[in-house]
Amino acid sequence: MKTYYLSLAMLALVACNQKAKKQDDTTVPADTVTVAMKASVSKEKFGTLPDGKEVDRYTLTNANGISMKVMTYGGIITSLQTPDKNGEQGDIVLGFDSLEGYLQKGVPYFGAVIGRYGNRIAKGKFELDGKTYTLATNDGPNHLHGGKKGFDKVVWTASEKKTDHGVALQLEYLSKDMEEGYPGNLKATVTYTLTDDNELQVDYQATTDKKTVVNLTQHSYFNLAPGTATILDHEVTLHADAFLPVSNTLIPTGELRPVEGTPFDFRKGKKVGQDIGQEDQQLEYGGGFDHCWVLNGAGEGLEKAASLYDASTGRLMEVFTTEPAIQFYSGNFLDGSLTGKNGEKYVHRSGLCLETEHYPDAPNQPDFPSTVLNPGEEYHTTTVFRFSVK
Repeated sequence: MKTYYLSLAMLALVACNQKAKKQDDTTVPADTVTVAMKASVSKEKFGTLPDGKEVDRYTLTNANGISMKVMTYGGIITSLQTPDKNGEQGDIVLGFDSLEGYLQKGVPYFGAVIGRYGNRIAKGKFELDGKTYTLATNDGPNHLHGGKKGFDKVVWTASEKKTDHGVALQLEYLSKDMEEGYPGNLKATVTYTLTDDNELQVDYQATTDKKTVVNLTQHSYFNLAPGTATILDHEVTLHADAFLPVSNTLIPTGELRPVEGTPFDFRKGKKVGQDIGQEDQQLEYGGGFDHCWVLNGAGEGLEKAASLYDASTGRLMEVFTTEPAIQFYSGNFLDGSLTGKNGEKYVHRSGLCLETEHYPDAPNQPDFPSTVLNPGEEYHTTTVFRFSVK
């Protein structure tokens, strides 16, 4: 059986031709319909924070009609519209219709830039050159995703960036020395580029004036079948022969465990729900999948890390990264208490995350790839999400 990959431009033409049919019992000939679109960026006011800071939202649209909305608060991707196999557009990320939704207590990082350190640091402490730094313990006994006010809860300075292959938005933020307990004035830049090849490229850059640690990532929750209750029928592929087992507080034990013969083997692709209910201590600790996989192509440039496919819509998302690892989180802590876009209840496992990253707790585990950034160095990683249908 052959699998046919359709270009999203072709799907846009199909959808446009369908919409051109019949108005007042007349039919517009298909050859009079044009789909020549121009990539664009627009800006709107999205709301005001309690401290009076204004938040803007930008809409990026590529030449094929794929669009995304990004707000300056948290660098959050609030919407990502891609076509299904029938050319119908749908929003494939979880989130809210208003700024107020993102300010609710307990919102789990929907769509946000995560920093200074994505994932967990054990007991909220790490050492650099013999000095101990203490961070907030905002996830049980551990530090998670940058602390109480990480990069997901600050206002970034945004500017359009010129590119020859799509549209781009550059976000900048200066995290001051000892903000959330981290040393150094860290200048962080995140650039979202929506290309005409139907890719979302995310470039992370940072510099510091004092030795520090940094591990930036993007925390969108994906559901490739908008309106579907869960992602258990989504097929995930992870190009990883090993994963990091964790303790009961989700801190890596230091072991790199082969996925062979475990529920964590996604090398050939399988549905999320296939093994998530197995009796397994690691699944019990995570409440499902909430682990870091060690990528086979680590350190070899921009390599394919993962893919996500939904057969009902035909949507395929491939993930490429320069990072050595990826956190696959199956939305285990979503419980229906949050009402998202269009009044949708975000129930258990209604979205999943694929967070490219360095290893959790690397500052405390010298055998892990280093996340230390020194003055005079530049932190730079790239992740690409490629969208298509099959």
